[in-house]
Amino acid sequence: MDFSLVIAISTMGGLGFLFAGALAIADKKLRVYEDPKIGQVNELLPGANCGACGNAGCYDFAVKVVAGQITPGDCPVADTDAASEIAKILGLEPDGGTRMVARVLCRGGKAEASRKEDALYRGPKSCSTTILIAGGDKLCLDGCVGGGECVEACQFGAMYMNENELPVVIEEFCTGCGLCAKACPRNIIEMHPADREIFIFCKNHDDPKTSRKVCAAACIGCQICARKSDGGIIMKDNLAIIDYTKIDISKIPFAKCSTKAIDTIHLRVEVEQPELIN
Repeated sequence: MDFSLVIAISTMGGLGFLFAGALAIADKKLRVYEDPKIGQVNELLPGANCGACGNAGCYDFAVKVVAGQITPGDCPVADTDAASEIAKILGLEPDGGTRMVARVLCRGGKAEASRKEDALYRGPKSCSTTILIAGGDKLCLDGCVGGGECVEACQFGAMYMNENELPVVIEEFCTGCGLCAKACPRNIIEMHPADREIFIFCKNHDDPKTSRKVCAAACIGCQICARKSDGGIIMKDNLAIIDYTKIDISKIPFAKCSTKAIDTIHLRVEVEQPELIN
């Protein structure tokens, strides 16, 4: 056999063993251990990667929940069954938690809210842009703009704009992620427990005379509900505010509210919901 061929084979073989050994040592020294629980938790998460929990995505959430930095209930999108299963994987007591849903606290649609007469806005219709450029086309500066930015933010098809240019929450689809509330530049969308019934459907702080002028559905600061509630409702800057730790729904004179600004959520009459596509 040619001596040079022997040298070449020996050299290549030696280098192969050398590199293999180096890779084995590197694998042992540099290997990053991943707890198998991370994968198990990640499989139970919705996979929406919506960021509503404040983390980069579902996998990041799984890493942190296994590390004990957050709790299974910190994912607002995962249902109670998934949260309970995650708790079991981690050896924790299941926490049923409270289901949260989005509530739109404004009824000032195109039929109720007065419009500006001295200017006509033509341009992008998103809520943020409309407010930034023209302040919106409604006289009420605290109500829904009607651009549907909240609907676009919802990744679960749980909202739509009705014919009155107001967002409507499809409660059974709402995951409680809160993305719609974050997207609303007027802060008229809030997250509340699903079993909470009574709300002030207004955010307007104008004086009574101005409130009547800008919207037929506005709270006019009459204070009737506050006087009858035994501390369950207080007035702040002409607007009724509910103290849910004290409120007794049986004491609220709903019939006395001329604008129906205070009401219960499931007695609301909405425009017929559009047919959903399966």
